[in-house]
Amino acid sequence: MGRAIDEARAAAAEGEIPVGAVLLGPAGEVLATGRNAREAGVDPTAHAEVVAIRAAAAAAGDRYLNGCTLVVTLEPCTMCAGVILAARVSRVVFGAWDEKAGAVGSVYDLLRDGRLPHPVPEVVAGVRAEECAALLEDFFRERR
Repeated sequence: MGRAIDEARAAAAEGEIPVGAVLLGPAGEVLATGRNAREAGVDPTAHAEVVAIRAAAAAAGDRYLNGCTLVVTLEPCTMCAGVILAARVSRVVFGAWDEKAGAVGSVYDLLRDGRLPHPVPEVVAGVRAEECAALLEDFFRERR
């Protein structure tokens, strides 16, 4: 989670919403990192999770990331949850809950919805949650 928090801080320094992600391979090695990049360009899908998953899939030469772990500072939204499922990420670890748009237990629970035709990833929630939430709270407090 420390590496994901570093990515979130870098995003904030670039004027992006401070969300960071790290994609770990089956042996725990870092395959890719990502941070929000929506403000910098015209890609509405440039969430930290999507950036990291795209980079890891490209590096692996495979759209499936079986055995991999995604670590992200904020509970994934519905779009990111869909990408996680499509990429077959095996485990998701996140920090802060997103009570407005979270799709891994707070508002929705897409990753563990057995009606979807994808393997259900393991979910570990609330890792360094207060620290992750503080990054977001500080960012938005400064913006207001």
